[in-house]
Amino acid sequence: MNTKTKSLLAATALGAGLASPTLSHSADRIPDAQAVKNVVLVHGAFADGSGWRGVYNELTQRGYRVTIVQNPLTSLEDDVASTKRVLDRQDGPTVLVGHSWGGTVITEAGVNPKVAGLVYVSALSPDAGETTGQQYEGFAPATEFVVETTDDGFGFVKPENFKSGFAHDVSDQDVVFMRDSQVPINMSAFGTKLNNAAWRSKPSWAVIATEDKAFDQAMLLHMAHRIGAKVTTVSASHALFMTQPKVIADTIDQAAQTVSK
Repeated sequence: MNTKTKSLLAATALGAGLASPTLSHSADRIPDAQAVKNVVLVHGAFADGSGWRGVYNELTQRGYRVTIVQNPLTSLEDDVASTKRVLDRQDGPTVLVGHSWGGTVITEAGVNPKVAGLVYVSALSPDAGETTGQQYEGFAPATEFVVETTDDGFGFVKPENFKSGFAHDVSDQDVVFMRDSQVPINMSAFGTKLNNAAWRSKPSWAVIATEDKAFDQAMLLHMAHRIGAKVTTVSASHALFMTQPKVIADTIDQAAQTVSK
């Protein structure tokens, strides 16, 4: 870990008071009178919504109404449309959550008036007028996270690198299934400029995996601090949406309770 990243991690710990992998936050059922009870989960590239099952279970046990978006990953516009379709079905204010590429999607889609807060899970957060690809500029390349592009422009994580680059803390049995059931993303989506940046008008939270090999740690921390997110760090891989359901659910719960006040 380089000096820049260590400094950012230290600043995060001091500034947010959330350096430990777990929150002391209660996992009790939410009050009946709580205003925000809806949560929408948006997956990232190379995966689908089923990876949110642990987070879904944690939140529904607490009394939240949780809906999971299935992104086609064919373009930013298509993924935003899929997310908007789900948001339009919500019966009240909602916390919108995105993992990885899903962060770009919620940044664009989160201007929906039903969205009360945003949670970024090791996620991208461009500004309006920026592309997703621009977020990588000036940061160390993710050498263990290797993407192979097909002739028609869709990307897959290289099979030989899937465990080390995407999910080193997932069981061998599960990681093989994840590798072989990848949902490829149209790589041109990373060059699409955003029209909106919901984080400029909505409060934001971020959960960052400190062993994430898909992004430089300094890049994740830079993005989270730029958007003014309340940051929680956890020892996990890029697949933290699967391996750290309680930490993520606790953060979503904290966001929902905060925006309910």
